[in-house]
Amino acid sequence: MHTPTERPDVNRAGGQHDLRHHGDVEVRGRDLTDLAVNVRTDTPPAWLKERITASLSTLAAYPDGGRARAAVAERHGLPADRVLLTAGAAEAFVLIARALPARRPVVVHPQFTEPEAALRAAGHTVGRVLLRAEDGFRLDPAAVPEEADLVVVGNPTNPTSVLHPAAALEKLARPGRTLVVDEAFMDAVPGEREALCGRTDVPGLVVLRSLTKTWGLAGLRIGYVLASPETIGTLQEAQPLWPVSSPALAAAEACMEPRALVEAAAAADRIAVDRAHLIAGLMEFAEVRVAEPAEGPFVLVRLERAAEVRERLRALGFAARRGDTFPGLGPQWLRLAVRDRVTTNRFLQALDQALQVLASPRNR
Repeated sequence: MHTPTERPDVNRAGGQHDLRHHGDVEVRGRDLTDLAVNVRTDTPPAWLKERITASLSTLAAYPDGGRARAAVAERHGLPADRVLLTAGAAEAFVLIARALPARRPVVVHPQFTEPEAALRAAGHTVGRVLLRAEDGFRLDPAAVPEEADLVVVGNPTNPTSVLHPAAALEKLARPGRTLVVDEAFMDAVPGEREALCGRTDVPGLVVLRSLTKTWGLAGLRIGYVLASPETIGTLQEAQPLWPVSSPALAAAEACMEPRALVEAAAAADRIAVDRAHLIAGLMEFAEVRVAEPAEGPFVLVRLERAAEVRERLRALGFAARRGDTFPGLGPQWLRLAVRDRVTTNRFLQALDQALQVLASPRNR
């Protein structure tokens, strides 16, 4: 078993990675079929829009998050004092970086870059543990330095789509260490297997959840933190007053209801089928290597001249997410969101055209 390398030299200099680059940049202002952003298509559903719209009549009053907080707590079988509602998971990363003590924070990469960006912005020197493609981007808990007192890891991880075993993540926990597990995409995993969100026996555990991906609420900004009452209290003190709007609170409460959980579970099952279809199609291309096993609503692929392929795909009407902004990845990587079969088939045809054009003698 290899030992992934820690790269404190990269975190000090910032490296070559743009930590503030996100997939929405790939599609903004362009009429493209979106495979760059991991928000589920055709969302939010009509019933959720109705609940959000109904909340507009309360805008004259200050937001009261009590009911939404209780609904989240009940959904995870936790007391309400273990829940903090946030303006998306991104706010949670900022609160953690600013409010929780950390002398030696470490981020496990490749993963969503906002946690490291938030830690840096708060003045921290951030260590990196880089997982390797040769090992399927799997986590070896022994690779995390013992002296790390705050560790951030995604599960399933964006952009690798790796679902780490809960048992492996538990090995990272110890007294005196904060273990932040970003479960923003866990509700897209059938059965939410390997989730730690309902656990109260793991020391220092902080779990982040987002409602923006499955429910199409990126513009509304709603997520939450699950942690010990002491940690929740510390984070809450760092929040501004009324951080979550009334429409976002209404959405959170609605998304915790039984019918919503059933719909989310059905969506996760469909994503698994659609992902298998996408991977099977990608496997037909000798030039493309898929990082497997993929368990999230996206896949990571490697191919030579990926930047040229991405630009060619844009010309053909498709947006893909560049991978070189993620620490641990280079310019040969692209991330592709899972879409329905019809969209995937059209994308595969476009990819075939792009690869053929680039393979022609005049483009070599």
